[in-house]
Amino acid sequence: MEKMRKVFHEKFGSENAKIVKSPLRICPLGAHVDHQHGLVTGMALDASVSMMYSPNDSGYARVQSLDFPDEEYFSIDHAPEMIPGFWGNYLRGAVLSLARSFKLKRGINGVIRGRLPIGGLSSSAAVTTAYLLALADVNGLVIEKPDLIRYSHWVEKEFIGLYNGILDQSANILSRNDHLLYMDCRTEDYSLIPKNPAMPAFAVLVVYSGINKILISTDYNNRVDECKVAAWILQETGCGRVTPFKEVRLRDISEEFYMEHRGALPGRFRRRADHFYSENNRVRQGVECWKKGDLAGLGKLIFESGESSIHQYESGAPQLITIYDILKECPGVYGARFSGAGYRGCCIGIIDPAYKEAVKQRIDSRYPAKHPDFKDVYRVYFAGLDDGARILGKDESLL
Repeated sequence: MEKMRKVFHEKFGSENAKIVKSPLRICPLGAHVDHQHGLVTGMALDASVSMMYSPNDSGYARVQSLDFPDEEYFSIDHAPEMIPGFWGNYLRGAVLSLARSFKLKRGINGVIRGRLPIGGLSSSAAVTTAYLLALADVNGLVIEKPDLIRYSHWVEKEFIGLYNGILDQSANILSRNDHLLYMDCRTEDYSLIPKNPAMPAFAVLVVYSGINKILISTDYNNRVDECKVAAWILQETGCGRVTPFKEVRLRDISEEFYMEHRGALPGRFRRRADHFYSENNRVRQGVECWKKGDLAGLGKLIFESGESSIHQYESGAPQLITIYDILKECPGVYGARFSGAGYRGCCIGIIDPAYKEAVKQRIDSRYPAKHPDFKDVYRVYFAGLDDGARILGKDESLL
């Protein structure tokens, strides 16, 4: 916090600065189904992307990152094109997304930094939301949360080119401390389910593998297309006509019809659909476990989600699978699976806080020995829950 404040005042010298806090997120259940309009769950972590900002009356977006060495600087009337892999893409995209609906008159001066800036916790959604909130604030725009989700999702899908659903943005924006977000990605209806008072204490475990690829260079978009092809084949089987490919989703096919005609799907397409329908059922069951305070039952479902992600959805690098296998054997781990798209980044787990040190020791003793190329970059973190993205009030702190 002090470093961010120091850099901001040295660079911009403004006394009218505000701070936006945009949390990272986990999805306990609902892996790889949001892009097919499935059911998902989410929680915001107390680890966040934070930005100190003030209005730029000259109409420029000027942001210095504390995690990358350079500054992003451009006119909001002429946002540059996307450059693959560049951190400034999300600022460019945020400006362009809002400009579709509003005439932006003011830019922002900002200094941004991340806590746990690692793949798999949707730092991209967090940073995009931070920019959107700041730009809306300095321009006097009132944007409701559902619309904020759509503006943020446009950046990743239309500007960056990642064909994801709205899980990341929804968990980042809608979450509430000590609640589970439960969302239907087809209707966008959601509920925030409070933690059962009888639920045992738990902590969120985050194990960063050291892998940090850009998702559009992985099989992420291929898996989305495979799910859509599966839906196409089922539609052809059922009625002889299909929805346009851009619009088709597995959610369009009832589970009863799928089970009756599952044999029509060859190989990989059957496996993708198996994951989709079984994951939706795990979400429903997991929500009931959360309501009852049954962490053991919830954790079992999270482990099953991890197995399905590996064997049915076929995501996961060898390093992530190693971490997952270690966590399956660790006492005190209720459940674990890959986080995010599952091709990079991290595994997440729900654990008994009393076992933090034992879990870390188990990972430290096994992971670097099996993957020595990552021994200096992997990390083990523990986190709690938090509210969704917001501009901090005068009495609030980043800590």
